[in-house]
Order: sequence, then C-alpha cells, then structure tokens
Amino acid sequence: QVQLAESGGGLVQAGGSLRLSCAASGSILGAMGWYRQAPGKQRELVAVISSGGTINYVDSVKGRFTISRDNAKNTLYLQMNSLKPEDTAIYYCNAGHINTLVRPGPYWGQGTQVTVSS
Repeated sequence: QVQLAESGGGLVQAGGSLRLSCAASGSILGAMGWYRQAPGKQRELVAVISSGGTINYVDSVKGRFTISRDNAKNTLYLQMNSLKPEDTAIYYCNAGHINTLVRPGPYWGQGTQVTVSS
C-alpha cells in the first residue's frame, strides 16, 4: 500500500503563487496527478503526468499551473502561478501503477487546502 503526503498549501492573494508537493512512500510505476474539490462541487482533475512525462491539464489552469515529477524521489509537484479565487479548493494528490491520464489511480493523499483571496 502506497501512502501519499501533500504539502505546500496555504493562503495567498490573487495573482500569487504556491507550490504543492506530494511525497509517495514507495515507487509509483504509473501516472500521478492533482485533483481538487471546492465546497459544494465535485472533485475534478487539475493535472496529470505519466511516468514518461506525458501531461494533461484541465483547461482552466493551462498556462498558469505546471505539473512535474521526480521519479527518483517518488515526488510530485504542482507549481501554481497567477492564482485566482476560483482556484480555492482542497487539492489532492493521486497515483497509480497504470499510465492512464483519464482516470485516477487507487492511491490518494489526505489533501491540502489552497485558499486564494481576492
């Protein structure tokens, strides 16, 4: 069983930046991604990256967020720039051992809160 631990959330003003990290307790052979859930809304995919580096972003974050991973460190990152109030949500790290970009893997972190003030 792989455990995921997120860090890096917090409160930031609109236009600011945050960097999220997700450390996995073991090797991840497949895709890793970030999902978010705002109050009253369903959880949605933000960005996902395969083990080979193929990336997919939700349209609302393209050009502002950058996902990356360090396979040697079993760590996933999300650099978030030009943050908007609508980015406010709990951000969850996700991982699995299959390189699919269309569905989440079985492993989830506990989530980290990102709050963007206007």
